[in-house]
Order: sequence, then structure tokens, then C-alpha cells
Amino acid sequence: VQGVLFAVGAVSGTILSFEMGMLWPGMMGPFGDVIGLPFTLEGVSFFLEAIFLAIYLYGWDRLPARIHYYTLFPIIAAGFAGSFFIVAVNAWMNAPAGFSITAAGDIVSVDPWAAMLNEAVAVQYLHMLLAAYMVTGFTIAGVYAAGMLKGRRDRLHRLGFVVPFVVASLATPLQIVVGDAAGSRLLEAQPSKLAAMELLQETTDRAPLTLGGFLVDGEVVGGIEIPGVASLLAGKRLSTVVPGLDAVPPDELPPVNIVHWSFQLMVALGSLLLLLAFWHAVVWWRRRDLPASVWFWRLASIGGVAAIAAMELGWVTTEVGRQPWIVYGIVRTSDAVTAAPGIVWVAAITTAVYLVLGTVTIGVLRLMSRRFARGEDVPAPYGPGVVM
Repeated sequence: VQGVLFAVGAVSGTILSFEMGMLWPGMMGPFGDVIGLPFTLEGVSFFLEAIFLAIYLYGWDRLPARIHYYTLFPIIAAGFAGSFFIVAVNAWMNAPAGFSITAAGDIVSVDPWAAMLNEAVAVQYLHMLLAAYMVTGFTIAGVYAAGMLKGRRDRLHRLGFVVPFVVASLATPLQIVVGDAAGSRLLEAQPSKLAAMELLQETTDRAPLTLGGFLVDGEVVGGIEIPGVASLLAGKRLSTVVPGLDAVPPDELPPVNIVHWSFQLMVALGSLLLLLAFWHAVVWWRRRDLPASVWFWRLASIGGVAAIAAMELGWVTTEVGRQPWIVYGIVRTSDAVTAAPGIVWVAAITTAVYLVLGTVTIGVLRLMSRRFARGEDVPAPYGPGVVM
């Protein structure tokens, strides 16, 4: 399964690597020298990961056990590094650094290392890394939770659930702390995004937290305000002045309702996953056993879907909240996009390729699952013929 998913990731990732230059020449043209370094290093990390993954899989019964085990470490290191480099590019788009602009608009004094190690990269990287652990942990645990619902309570199903679920559970409260730090950074770095997230109309201290609601013709409709909470979260003091939408020029406002609801749904799903983790922890502390409630297993079986949705909603908040800028405060998205004709056909073909990839991937995984279920002697690590 890991090999299949990595192969699909290689194909989809190759398409993505061409996208930046072909679709966004207004950014990559002038800023390629600034932000090209992490793109290059991410490619190196990817190939190192691919090489050692191939050695790990094909060397399964051909390498001494200790050497085979050690091939995991470059895979892990390359995964961490590749994630950092690609997130560094997005962090730079939110906090551009490592260059100067002359009065004529020329990019000078380029420092690729300063660009890559910008002020947003640390918190964004940690935020994404923890999200990846949550998605992976809750998704794998969800598969085994579905099996537990069907009465499969053997040792392997228990291990298959507990190990990834505990990892995801530990990542969840850390994610909330890091997410709070990321939100606090927006107070100075991207006040328009913060105002949209909080649906805050006027700049004020003791700014309220608005639950739900929509911005309609400049007025908040249907929201529930909790006084002072937005100021407390943003600056850790009730007296913190939080910029509102009135401080943002009309032509620099992001799509407020999309940003507000993506943020709130992300927080809601993350909070529900935290409660699910707490439920498991309390039961384990009291009884040293897994929860018996069927509702726990029903919720755990969809925990992976909830984690994926929360991660995607987080990216919507980040990317849509930065609009109308592709490089915050410097280059507008409308100025960066290609003017080449036929772009709709490129989008259609790309969409078709991803749909085919997704369909084939699901089909292959289902075929593998059926072969394992029938007990066929499949020449694969941890195949059905392997005695555990």
C-alpha cells in the first residue's frame, strides 16, 4: 500500500511542480531566484526518499535485518526535510523576505536562505507536520475502528487501532497550541486575514469572538458574539486592539465568509477530535481497556475523514485569507496568473488525470485488500501468509 501511494504521489507531485512556472509566471518570473532554493532541495529530498523506499521494499528479504531496518531512517529524514522545504515556499508567500525592490520594480539583494527561513516558516511547518500526524493517525485508526465495529477484536486489530490513535491523540493538543501561536502572529503580520477569520467589522479592544454568522452588505447576520475572547486569543490580553475589516482597503479584502467559516469549521473539527482523544484517555486511565461504547467506535471510524477535512479547511483559511495577494502585500494573484490562452483546457486535462489516478489507486487498493482477505500467498511484506 505504501508503495502504491508513493508512486501516485510521485505522478501527482510532478504535475504540481510544473504548475508554478506555467500557471503563475507573474510570481515565479521575478521571484524564481528568491524562492527557487527550497523547490530544489524539496526535489532532492523527494528523490532520496524514493531511493531508500525502493531499497526498503525490494530489499525486504534480501538485506540483513539490521541494515534493512536502518533504511527507514533516511526515508523519515527525507520526509521531514521535504515537508519543510515545500512549506517554506508557502510561508514565504505569507511572509516575503530575502530580497529588496528598487524604485523601478527590480528584485535585488537576493538572499535565498533568508527567503527560505522567513519569519512564518517555523510555525507553519509545525502546524502542517502535526496536521499530517493527525490525518495519518486518525485515518489508519479509523480503518481498524470500522473493523472493531464488525466484531474484529483480535490482537492485531487492537494494535492497529491503538498505536496510530494514540499518536494522533498526542498530536492534537499540540496542534491546538501551535495553531494559537499561528493565529496570534496574524495580529501584526496579516491583520486582514485575522479580521476575516473573526468576522470583526470594527477595529477595537475587547474584540468579541463571533460564532457562526455571515457578513451581508457590511453587517454580521446570525452570529453569536462572545465579548473579549478575540482580543484574549490574539494578544493574550483583553486590552489587545484587534484590527477589523474597517482597517482594510476595500480592494484588499479577502472573501470574508469563506475565510470565517473555513476557520471555524477547522477549529470545530479539531475540538471534536480532541474530545474523542480525551474519551479514549479517560477510559484507558480508569479501566486499562478500550472504550466499550459503540458510539466511540462509530466516531473513531470517521475520525480520519474529520482530520482530512480539518486540514483542508486550514489550507483554505491560509490561502483564501491571503487574497488578493499571492505574495502578501507585493504581488496580487490577478497579476501573477498566466495570460496564456487555452488555460481552461489545461485545467480540464489536469482534473481528468487526477480523477483517473484516484480511480485507479482506489481500484488497486481494493484488489490488494480482496487478495489479502482470500488468504492468497501475495509476495509482500506483512502479507497474509506471514505468521505474526
